[in-house]
Amino acid sequence: MIELKGIEKSYGRLKVLKGVDLKVESGQMVSIVGASGAGKTTLLQIMATLDKPDYGSMLYDSTNPFSMKDADLARFRNQNIGIVFQFHHLLPEFTALENVFMPALIAGKEKKEFEKRATYLLEFLGLADRLSHLPSELSGGEQQRVSVARALINKPKVLLADEPSGNLDSSNAAEMHDLFADLKNEFGQTIVIITHNNELAQMTDRCFVMKDGILKDDRI
Repeated sequence: MIELKGIEKSYGRLKVLKGVDLKVESGQMVSIVGASGAGKTTLLQIMATLDKPDYGSMLYDSTNPFSMKDADLARFRNQNIGIVFQFHHLLPEFTALENVFMPALIAGKEKKEFEKRATYLLEFLGLADRLSHLPSELSGGEQQRVSVARALINKPKVLLADEPSGNLDSSNAAEMHDLFADLKNEFGQTIVIITHNNELAQMTDRCFVMKDGILKDDRI
């Protein structure tokens, strides 16, 4: 599904990634842990095609997204990669349902079809009675579940999550952890999670540790 080889990234004189290799198989749930500043989020930004490496290669199946022009890359990202951030970034003037199917509209897809899919995803995530609620009318845990549904609306090949439970209390965080397991089991979703939460990391198929810009398998 995803293969990274020799990924390097620097900002000025600061070398953040120092030759990262990572292979994620289809249907796997993988976690990446490590101290703040180790390079985890930088790596996720590259995997999300929001940033480019200085050196190295990345393939989604056999596709090199970094060989694309900007418009094609944006289209590829919209159709193949779902992203869940620590902070939900929902649009405050739109309902939960509208926030979820917004990426489908951006992709030029039929509203009626994807409004139905958005409803299904929100119901699957336990938000059947929150479809018409604005973000300000939702709890933090509910807002984050809406952001997960939004990331899944275009049936992405991979779901990338950056500290998805980091802004939640312990009860909502536990529910979010169970949710990722449900997504893997229900949809066969490929998932990569950046997290400081050891409980979430131990739920994944593989756990990697990022230290000083190098990625190591924690279970070897």
